[in-house]
Amino acid sequence: MKAEFPVWNPWLWPVLAATYAGEAALHTLSRSMTASPAEPVGPEPAWATPHAVRLDLPSLRVREFSHRAGRVPTLVVAPFALHGAALADFAPGHSLVESLLGEGLDGICVVECKSAIPSMRFLSIDNYLADLMVVVQELGGLVNFIGLCQGGWLSLMFAARFPQMIHSMALAGSPVDLAAPSAMVAGTRATAPEFFEGLVRSGDGLILGQRALDLWGVVSPDPAAAAEVLQVGQNALEDLFERYRQWHQWTVNLPGSFYLEVVEHLFRRNELARGEFRALGQVADLSSVKAPLFLLASTTM
Repeated sequence: MKAEFPVWNPWLWPVLAATYAGEAALHTLSRSMTASPAEPVGPEPAWATPHAVRLDLPSLRVREFSHRAGRVPTLVVAPFALHGAALADFAPGHSLVESLLGEGLDGICVVECKSAIPSMRFLSIDNYLADLMVVVQELGGLVNFIGLCQGGWLSLMFAARFPQMIHSMALAGSPVDLAAPSAMVAGTRATAPEFFEGLVRSGDGLILGQRALDLWGVVSPDPAAAAEVLQVGQNALEDLFERYRQWHQWTVNLPGSFYLEVVEHLFRRNELARGEFRALGQVADLSSVKAPLFLLASTTM
């Protein structure tokens, strides 16, 4: 039976496979990964708001949407999952960047983790934290963080490791304390680690986003499904639905080492919330975060 949850997250879909298909089917699914295309489908999603690339680092790039010297900049850390970071600036009227600019914030930048290529397959969480350190230093050494979903736990790790660099922090839909009841976490812990390792091997060291999407037979969403996600009527502009279709079908790849670290240290062991996760050589102690913190959560996935 196919899962009814929205398949947008490579931490989620193997767990749903285990839940709905059973352990025996997982091996069939793993073998089928090699038969799916490895390249994204269609053009890379466009960003809605004019901007410039401020930094281009090995694992990520920084898009700058506004700048004013002397003000604490706001750094949005976008999700690094199945789809692209343009989600943070999806379309006019559907853009976090646009909303922040409308509230008069200055120095707005978005961190976009790059789709992994074979030379990036051994990148770890530490690599992303180190590049994030370069970003914060480039922006003056003190920032307001906004972490979206997977970008939230990465932001929180950074804040716990370098609290003096955080002016304030907002986390939206970010998995932090994975001891909370969750079918996704329970499924991850019930699935043999060898399965996740097999997924990485099938992608020659990467988690290939297009194969993950195709594995579930996810088709381009129809206008009714897109309207529900975007919370608009079905008579909305056709351009909005086309943007959503392009964003949905264009996927990113993840470094295998990074992926396996997240599965093991966060989803299985809950090390960040337990105060045991080692970030750049030291334990990331959440109690060291003294900056104002705002958490936005949802009652449903």
